[in-house]
Amino acid sequence: MELIQHHPQLAAYLAADDVVDHRHPLVRETAVRLASGVTDAYSYAKAAYEFVRDEIPHSQDSGDLRVTWRASDVLAERTGICCAKSHALAALLRAEAIPAAFCYQRLADDDGNNPVVHGLVAVRLPGRDAWARIDARGNKPGVDARFSLDEERLAWKVRPEFNEVDYPVLYDVPHAAVMEALKAAPDRPSLWPIYPTEL
Repeated sequence: MELIQHHPQLAAYLAADDVVDHRHPLVRETAVRLASGVTDAYSYAKAAYEFVRDEIPHSQDSGDLRVTWRASDVLAERTGICCAKSHALAALLRAEAIPAAFCYQRLADDDGNNPVVHGLVAVRLPGRDAWARIDARGNKPGVDARFSLDEERLAWKVRPEFNEVDYPVLYDVPHAAVMEALKAAPDRPSLWPIYPTEL
């Protein structure tokens, strides 16, 4: 699949905003801590990825009912669904001048029912001319996502027979439909009925 930049300028994938608030003190502090002891951008990106994947539980897995969406809140509360965790990872990458994009899949149950939009991050490390998708949703039995730039190691491969989709667009800001749901939901049970099933 060819990944397509939604914004033509790479600088857009380094920007800070209300969601990817990488100038927030907690984001900066976390980035500095993760950067200490690493020698290059690859090592830092891997450390940031593994931190978000392993140290911030996916709220569905942990049973946490809180809904987070701002990167600094995801880091502070240590919880979030896949898209929220993607916001935190993108902020940590951008904090160290590594371009990060938002990308999505449409996934479903094993019978094709209950489709849902799944959030990922794409990273473009210095010296590389291609983006690489990474999935920091958090591993669990049956899910073994890894940091890999050459061969995708995502949580799930899409199954076209169940109308699952890899969306090729790389967004510089989180998709509006995802953000609308995250901001509107007072808790996770309220989130799923309004959460997008496709983009």
